Amino acid sequence: MRNRIFVYSTIVLLMAVNILVAQPVKQHGQLAVKGTRLINKDGKEIVLRGVSFGWHNWHPRFYNREAVKWLADDWNCTVVRASMGVGPRGSYIDRKDWSKEKIEAIIEGAIKSDIYVIIDWHSHEIHTGEAKAFFAEMAKKYGKYPHVIYEIFNEPVKDSWETVKDYSVQLIKTIREVDPDNIILVGSPHWDQDIHLVADDPIQGYENLMYTVHFYAATHKKNLRDRSDYALNKGTPIFVSECAGMEASGNGPIDDKSWEEWISWMEANKISWVCWSVSDKKETCSMLLPSASDTGNWHEKDMNESGLKTRDKLRIYNK
Repeated sequence: MRNRIFVYSTIVLLMAVNILVAQPVKQHGQLAVKGTRLINKDGKEIVLRGVSFGWHNWHPRFYNREAVKWLADDWNCTVVRASMGVGPRGSYIDRKDWSKEKIEAIIEGAIKSDIYVIIDWHSHEIHTGEAKAFFAEMAKKYGKYPHVIYEIFNEPVKDSWETVKDYSVQLIKTIREVDPDNIILVGSPHWDQDIHLVADDPIQGYENLMYTVHFYAATHKKNLRDRSDYALNKGTPIFVSECAGMEASGNGPIDDKSWEEWISWMEANKISWVCWSVSDKKETCSMLLPSASDTGNWHEKDMNESGLKTRDKLRIYNK
């Protein structure tokens, strides 16, 4: 009888552990920034790892709750990024309601699967009025959930840090009027490469901000890590909200050596990272093939090299 009780208790304990591992938000709760690190509700350092959906206006078929669930359950993602395209024809500027519908499917899927979600204003230029209206709405609707992270400017290209900083302060004020504590990610100039400029002149007066660095390992190497080290040494918190192993064009072969160097660097510095992208375009960085279903349940034959390798890395690091 005692043996039976012991076996039953062990099974229940293992089930509880598995449920906890599968529910990152239940485990870690409200996130905050302390120094250069992301911390959980208990003040312990945490690293989020996951994937970014591709531009919603070009790859909308994967923007659904079922795909999020599959990424959480099968790929072990603790975070996903909903990349709402802003600028090109057919994106948020032209199709606001449809765009919000797609993004909200990912947000609500992440909340249901109990993982974190980045609401990404996926733009290369400034649209201040539209961004403020969008994030005010998102904060009002989802700001009560600890799952939510706001990324207010994907990749500034031609704008100076002075311009990006002014825009960012306006967006931060807008969000903080509704949501006082969820993490806000701030972009840096030159496709999120000029983090050293941010480090020399950071935004003051607000908490729970992090600054984004994006890399593509076959193009960006030690020089960008040196810039990032400079920023970290000056107390600048970094979040890698977009990265991958190939060239910055999204094509070319995967540079495994450089990618591993980046991952080792991020892990050593407790930096969260998100890989690009859940899409089926014919390019190296798209993780899926056209045979992949809209709603997950992807087999190896449905994934390209980038998808297979990204899934393997997430399964290793998000044990």
